[in-house]
Amino acid sequence: MTAPADLLSQLRRAPDVEAPELVAVDATDRLLLDEAAELLRLCGPGEVAVVDDAYGALTLGSVALHGARDVRVAQDLLVGERALARNAERTGLAGTYRSLPLGPDLAAGAKVVLVRAPKALEALREIAEVLAASSDSEVTVLVGARVKHMTHAMNDVLRDSFTDVSATLARQKSRLLIARGPEPSPSSFPRRQEHPDLGLVVCAHGAAFAGTKIDIGTRTLLGALEPAAPAETALDLGCGTGVLATALARGRPGLQVIAVDQSAAAVASARATAEANGLSERIRVVRDDAADSVPDGSVDLVVCNPPFHVGAAVATTAADRLFVAAGRVLRSGGELWTVYNSALRYKPTLSRLVGPTRVVARNPKFTVTVSTRR
Repeated sequence: MTAPADLLSQLRRAPDVEAPELVAVDATDRLLLDEAAELLRLCGPGEVAVVDDAYGALTLGSVALHGARDVRVAQDLLVGERALARNAERTGLAGTYRSLPLGPDLAAGAKVVLVRAPKALEALREIAEVLAASSDSEVTVLVGARVKHMTHAMNDVLRDSFTDVSATLARQKSRLLIARGPEPSPSSFPRRQEHPDLGLVVCAHGAAFAGTKIDIGTRTLLGALEPAAPAETALDLGCGTGVLATALARGRPGLQVIAVDQSAAAVASARATAEANGLSERIRVVRDDAADSVPDGSVDLVVCNPPFHVGAAVATTAADRLFVAAGRVLRSGGELWTVYNSALRYKPTLSRLVGPTRVVARNPKFTVTVSTRR
């Protein structure tokens, strides 16, 4: 077992993207662990919960540095779950925590909850609602983030679920919000919105990209998809709320669609979207990483609106992993239709990783391409 003093230095991001400017443990993790130290030491087994631990620093740090036992943790991103599992094995801490979805079982009876603040206010709202509804009445919730990412609106969101919200002083450009006095209320998620122009209903949990809106990149791809080759099976790679999967299934009655994403919120949202549009039987939604649950050469058509940020950094490797996945799962002659920021110039990468690539549509902001599997 790794000595507690050395624990944080042993943690790694893998299997997530690794690069010199990307770290597994940051100042926010350290501030959360330091501020919660005395509270954690007073907790009994099962009284500590963690939300959106990036790579395991909060979960494993609570155990090794402050004696927490049977920690419950919910992580939206699957790569975070897998990184935590690898780091727990590496440091001899496997079996000291339980991974659970964001829901009542995560927070039931918790007296201390450590939260990495999500970027989206709606994601924070859903976390706060879950914690207020299920935690111990004396719970202390510590929410940490980089100062540049914090707004007064975060305080307001927490006050909708807790009576007492305060802020700590900043340290190394990070700060905490501390919430106490839970006020339970019915969950307001998933949200639901009709889009008559597309004939779709979109459902979204708090952390799902774009919420119930349809982002302009997805709209651009939808507008260009009509001439896609005939297909029996399709994959929405990085499905988000499932807009592309649902539009494909609705527009092609004989098509079987798989929708995959590593975000738990996205998967729950895509399932709700499919159900809201009466397409649950034809859309199979799976939480995985870069389509690792989809067999090689099993799909005729892939659609993808890839991310181009990893955290705050622009990192094309995030999209590259999805392009490699598309090339793997496509049958020979199958097509990948993708949309991306025109400034990124992905066409040579797509040609190399998938096959011959042509531009279908382009405007100053977005480019749509189709790549044919060799």
